[in-house]
Amino acid sequence: MRSAAVRRKTKETDISITLGIDGNAKAEITTGIGFLDHMLELFAKHGMFSLNVKCKGDLHVDDHHTTEDVAIALGQAFEKALGDKSGISRYGHAYVPMDESLARCVVDLSGRSALVFHAEFNRKKVGDLSTEMIRHFFQSFADNVKANIHIEILYGSNTHHKIEAMFKAFARALRLACEKDSRAKGIPSTKGKL
Repeated sequence: MRSAAVRRKTKETDISITLGIDGNAKAEITTGIGFLDHMLELFAKHGMFSLNVKCKGDLHVDDHHTTEDVAIALGQAFEKALGDKSGISRYGHAYVPMDESLARCVVDLSGRSALVFHAEFNRKKVGDLSTEMIRHFFQSFADNVKANIHIEILYGSNTHHKIEAMFKAFARALRLACEKDSRAKGIPSTKGKL
């Protein structure tokens, strides 16, 4: 099983993550931000990842450091677990509805980071998570896993539904990109390296 453990400790957060890419969709998430916990639990479920996240952050300040640092550590865990990326599919995409909302996510585990993010939210917060942190989460993850992530809401009105659809689409697209392709030999790039 492709797996990794990452520890990130700063003056703002103390995070430990264990990840199994070829996991069983089991998750234990404790960040102190209820809505972020919910998004990471459904990310593990729909990505079929084993994920354990424990974070103690400076939530007395706000939700920024915890959200950002969890995404950084999660991206690092995927980068580590994927190794040289030999035999992976590399690309993944998914459309996921959540009631009236529809999200699309396309992932390329290219070794280069880029985020294209198109979503507008009607609320400043969902639970205890600022909606401005959603883009920042995906940017921080993309930078640390070194992937292209294109994610957008095609339509919808409920902010909770939009964000949930995004995380589910992200999980499904990343799952496909990480999957081993039995026909693939070596690194999935004409450069010979990702």
